[in-house]
Amino acid sequence: MALIRFNKPFGVLSQFTDKLTDKLTDKLTDKLTDLRSGAVRQTLSDHVAVPGVYPAGRLDRDSEGLLLLTDDGRLQARIADPRFKLPKTYLVQVEGTATAAALEQLRRGVVLNDGPTRPALVEAIDPPALWPRDPPVRFRKTVPDCWLQITITEGRNRQVRRMTAAIGHPTLRLVRWRIGDWTLEGLAPGRWEMITAR
Repeated sequence: MALIRFNKPFGVLSQFTDKLTDKLTDKLTDKLTDLRSGAVRQTLSDHVAVPGVYPAGRLDRDSEGLLLLTDDGRLQARIADPRFKLPKTYLVQVEGTATAAALEQLRRGVVLNDGPTRPALVEAIDPPALWPRDPPVRFRKTVPDCWLQITITEGRNRQVRRMTAAIGHPTLRLVRWRIGDWTLEGLAPGRWEMITAR
């Protein structure tokens, strides 16, 4: 059984092929020849050359951080399926300065368009020592920002981003740091390593 931890960079799709680019390429091969560098989006196959593994869950293209890949379907389900409530921890840079009341909203659970979220573990943190993002987050002198550490036990589409938006603090940068007992510690962006399933 293979289990891989991968530090997914910003802009990389959490899949091995880009169906959108494949469709465009089939229809517009000649026109895309000159535009290929801009038209082709990076996928997992640009970083992880291990056959037969698949991501256990997803991480949006505009998010960074820990992605686990495995060739074991049961382990994949155990990691990704919300029924198992495996905690996932994110380091989140948000616009504005989050108040104690805003953080309490996240701790109680917020109502999204697809229903209320489970309560989250949330705390304000100092800016973490992360790698520079490429491209960098837009900086505005007149708008402060702050960092939060948010742990959830669900995995809805763009959930953390929607949660911070619901309390009036849009997400600027999102890095998944931990899934269960596995962390991103010591792993540079775009790098991966085989690990042992516990």
